[in-house]
Amino acid sequence: MLEATKHGIVEFIEKMKVVRPCLLLAIDSDSRGIFSYAILYRRVKIFNFIYGLEETREHITSLKDKFNNNLLHLAGMPAPPSELVRRSGAALQMQRELQWFQAVERVVHPKCKEELNIDCQKPRELFTITHENLMREGEKWAQETARSFTVVGTLIATIMFAAAFTVPGGNNQFTGIPIFLTQKQSNQSSKFWVFAVADAISLLTSSTSVLVFLVILTSRFAEEDFLVLLPIKLIVGLSTLFISVVSMLIAFCAALQLMLDVKATFIIWVYTLAGLTILSFVAFQSPLFLEICRSTIKSEFLPNRRIQNWY
Repeated sequence: MLEATKHGIVEFIEKMKVVRPCLLLAIDSDSRGIFSYAILYRRVKIFNFIYGLEETREHITSLKDKFNNNLLHLAGMPAPPSELVRRSGAALQMQRELQWFQAVERVVHPKCKEELNIDCQKPRELFTITHENLMREGEKWAQETARSFTVVGTLIATIMFAAAFTVPGGNNQFTGIPIFLTQKQSNQSSKFWVFAVADAISLLTSSTSVLVFLVILTSRFAEEDFLVLLPIKLIVGLSTLFISVVSMLIAFCAALQLMLDVKATFIIWVYTLAGLTILSFVAFQSPLFLEICRSTIKSEFLPNRRIQNWY
């Protein structure tokens, strides 16, 4: 039973519950049962299944091991490396650990938060001590990521700022109005507006991205920041950076179409290559972006709706 829990084989636990329900109370030499193993090894399905058994739930959730650790102490211990690597980046791994600790915190008795183990440590104190290195690695990962994207955002903002004052076709020397803006033939005015709007969007979004990543670089990186605040900043920074890249390519294509009197085939090829550039950016960056969104908005380590604080 304990080995099945350790490896997440919930089907075995469910079958044995029907055949020999007394085995649900099996413990090892450290007085840790299957619920303790489910918490230590982050086995969400088994955690939910065992907690859903009302007849044994109260007894199981009140157990302590021989080191006087309650279930919340066990949740404060670091996850196995095989579980941590499921998240890319130490910051997301730290977020995952915090989510799991809070999930267990909601289902144990409130007094568990203040109980001491054999080392006179409360669950939260144990969590802080055992995750100190992971938090430092998460801070380093977040800063390196923000620093890299800040360089990209700054470069885009610089280019688009310069393009705003050196518009295609130049300006009228008497009025200062862009020449293409006053031309009605061949839809030149419409194309110029596409360039102008795309340039403005790219400049503003890249500037926003740079500011967001600068905020990350100067953050205090407290434990709770890894739970929601830091991931939200990364989501906003990556989203605005993506919009700025797309807008920059649109502005480039519009400017090229304005400046060159070429055939439609050439323009189609230019837009196609620009689309491939956008797709390559999405292909390389979307996995990280989607993982951050998924782990922040819908965590796999939160109990399902039937698991609520029953005290």
